[in-house]
Amino acid sequence: MNRKILKLENLLRFHTVCRRLHSLCQRRMLAQWRHVFSSACAVHTAQLYSRPRQTDGLVRAALAQRRLLVTKKEKRSQKSPLPSTKSKKEVEVWLGMTVEELARAMEKDIDSVYESLMNTAIDIDSLETHSHLDEVWIKEVIKKSGMKLKWSKLKQDKVRENKDAVKRPQADPALLIPRSPVVTIMGHVDHGKTTLLDKLRKTQVAAMEAGGITQHIGAFLVPIVLAINKCDKAEADPEKVKKELLAYDVVCEDYGGDVQAVHVSALTGENMMGLAEATIALAEMLELKADPTGAVEGTVIESFTDKGRGPVTTAIIQRGTLRKGSILVAGKSWAKVRLMFDENGRAVNEAYPSMPVGITGWRDLPSAGDEILEVESEPRAREVVDWRKYEQEQEKNKEDLRLIEEKRKEHQEAHRKDREKYGTLHWKERSYIKYKEKRQQQPLKLKEKLERDSNVLPIIVKGDVDGSVEAILNIMDTYDASHECELELVHFGVGDISENDVNLAETFHGVIYGFNVNAGNVIQQLAAKKGVRIKLHKVIYRLIEDLQEELSSRLPCIVEEHPVGEASILATFSITEGKKKVPVAGCRVQKGQIEKQKKFKLIRNGHVIWKGSLISLKHHKDDTSVVKTGMDCGLSLDEEKIEFKVGDAIVCYEEKEVPAKTSWDPGF
Repeated sequence: MNRKILKLENLLRFHTVCRRLHSLCQRRMLAQWRHVFSSACAVHTAQLYSRPRQTDGLVRAALAQRRLLVTKKEKRSQKSPLPSTKSKKEVEVWLGMTVEELARAMEKDIDSVYESLMNTAIDIDSLETHSHLDEVWIKEVIKKSGMKLKWSKLKQDKVRENKDAVKRPQADPALLIPRSPVVTIMGHVDHGKTTLLDKLRKTQVAAMEAGGITQHIGAFLVPIVLAINKCDKAEADPEKVKKELLAYDVVCEDYGGDVQAVHVSALTGENMMGLAEATIALAEMLELKADPTGAVEGTVIESFTDKGRGPVTTAIIQRGTLRKGSILVAGKSWAKVRLMFDENGRAVNEAYPSMPVGITGWRDLPSAGDEILEVESEPRAREVVDWRKYEQEQEKNKEDLRLIEEKRKEHQEAHRKDREKYGTLHWKERSYIKYKEKRQQQPLKLKEKLERDSNVLPIIVKGDVDGSVEAILNIMDTYDASHECELELVHFGVGDISENDVNLAETFHGVIYGFNVNAGNVIQQLAAKKGVRIKLHKVIYRLIEDLQEELSSRLPCIVEEHPVGEASILATFSITEGKKKVPVAGCRVQKGQIEKQKKFKLIRNGHVIWKGSLISLKHHKDDTSVVKTGMDCGLSLDEEKIEFKVGDAIVCYEEKEVPAKTSWDPGF
């Protein structure tokens, strides 16, 4: 760089000297001509002739500069070409780095990054210090900065080794032993699942659950035993049920299929033994077996928080034998088993394959459906959970980058369209158009804001167990009436109503729905103070019905027409009032009565051709306000251009506002 500057300085100096020399030479020649043709310039000519030494000195200086440059050039040409000892600076970069990170890696300020991206397709105005850059823009900045790009291995080094826990390989068939069947009772709401289960295992589950959901298990493709319930009723028709199930590929044995159908009554206990025998027979045919040795594998069926025990899960053991002190991992939680209990609440020391068991000792609450795996130690359990959280975070980062890139492209496209739209306009025209557009985008007025807010229902859902919340959310997923009122799920969770739930509901002006949970006196007082409604239910479909009513209450009322009377037109004529003619219809009241103060509509051939009010109603020649059935009358409308025809019908009606109902049908 210094050599280039020196060369430039020498050239500038040489150029300046040459210009001065040329100027002096011109003056000298002009002076000689003046000396020949004019003696009046003698003094001036003498002065010019007095500068030859100065001119010669400048010439000598210019020649010296020229010789210096030529000599240096010859020396450089004589030297052998050597590679440059100074290479470009390498900058380590990686995909998705931000503007700030790129500037830091280049050891420059952020403005240099913006400067390098000027006059490119990227929208500079939309870039922030934390904005992520694409690969093409990273390369562009490095190139314009005169640096060398190097993809960083730092990110590759940070990629962690997969520390997840996985299932063991399939067991040796010789080690498998027979196991009990896992029976799932599935059916529609309020169709007797809990009562049926109560009869089968002779417990009082129905009394405890009060119509709630007994168990929440994901649907598996398993063999089916069809129990047709409520067969004790006189109107029961089991054959109709079997025929309707054919449409769903459930073919009973009576119709040539392999599905056993048992007619039962959970209420009276009819044929419970037959149902149990059918289940056992199917299990024997399937020859169900499992491996009771080695590390435990299972599935979380349910999870909830108990005030005395903390996080509790109900699980099905599928492999191995679970014991106290075992270290388990499920989802992003782990546990050291402190206590196990069966479906009756009795403590057990071991849990074998196919056995449902309650487990305490969890650090966090896993979700229903999570896979349970046993690991060798607590550090290993923490390692697995940390890895799963890290993996989830990486997936979230990728999704965030994708969304950011989509938004950036949308903004860039909008910016490009704006440039095309305003590019040819004068700045005054451009400013005026933008001002008008800004005025059109003013904040909503108070009335409009209230109308918008009334069409949104924010809710918070809390349940006793994870499966209950999942079932409620699954029903809410069927909501398809957002065009009427938007249903906004602000928060959901497991456990009793908390102060945080009340604060959230206050912030979003929402409603709290609780299923099989409690709200203490302190929480209820806080909610009343903040104007937050808490709705508690113990039956799931009652909760959904309440939600439907709340949605309906936010809809505008529907105006319904209620007929008061009807008259038929028997004749038409006109009367003169002042200078204009008014058409009059001669009518006879056929149904009800017609009242002048009500609203009317004119119907012709089944089509409504006019709606409005009457300006005149007479019985014979007297004005009247009411004409009853069988009486004749003459009437004229508030619309003069409407022509009456014999046979038309005049309907008198009144409008009433009735509450609207949401069109959402959850299916029960």
